[in-house]
Amino acid sequence: MEFGLVQVWEGGWVGAILRGAAVTIAVGVASMIFGLIIGTICGLIKWRAVFGLSQMVDLYTSVIRGVPELLIIYLLFFGSVEFVTKIATAFGFAELADAGYAFFITVAAISAISGAYSTEVIRGALAAIPKGHIEAAVALGLPSRRIFARIIAPQMLRIAFPGINNVWQTTIKDTALVSVVGLQELMRTAFIGAGSTHNPLIFYSIAALVYLMITLTSQVGFNRVETLLSPRKGA
Repeated sequence: MEFGLVQVWEGGWVGAILRGAAVTIAVGVASMIFGLIIGTICGLIKWRAVFGLSQMVDLYTSVIRGVPELLIIYLLFFGSVEFVTKIATAFGFAELADAGYAFFITVAAISAISGAYSTEVIRGALAAIPKGHIEAAVALGLPSRRIFARIIAPQMLRIAFPGINNVWQTTIKDTALVSVVGLQELMRTAFIGAGSTHNPLIFYSIAALVYLMITLTSQVGFNRVETLLSPRKGA
């Protein structure tokens, strides 16, 4: 064990692991942001039961949640990489495509996955808002935008927040799957280090600890925000 840790330190792997962790966090945060945007729009559509669009959202969430996440990444990446490479090469951007496409497609894939789960979280939160609150606002003659901003959105956020926390935890762990497309994130770095030093236990253990640190730190942050969002007793 001691020899393995020396290899990690003297071989310059600490910096590589930190860079990989930074890429993991970047992919996770970007995917969560886009996923929440998708989830909010689709959740509102399902809540409002917009004919036609609701059925399309149902199809989207059913397909994404019913297909393994790794397969979705494979389909999006290997199904489009050749086409994008040809277009980029034709316009003289082949090197740029090679550098940024893996990051872009992984964010797109994980955003689609995160968005499907966020859709159900948002829809459930909207459905949990007491109808009387909305009816009272309508009876007072408040405009739709104000009803959404002052009545619907705050309650939706408070109710949905624990579910959003769960989606984030899943999203950050799903980033480990993108190592299959060659993106140099934490899992890919651990894989390369394990192969180079022939010491997989050390590198995969370090990767596990880093993932655990990310999730536990974010959990503390989510818990604090959830406490602030919770209604105060006696208020």
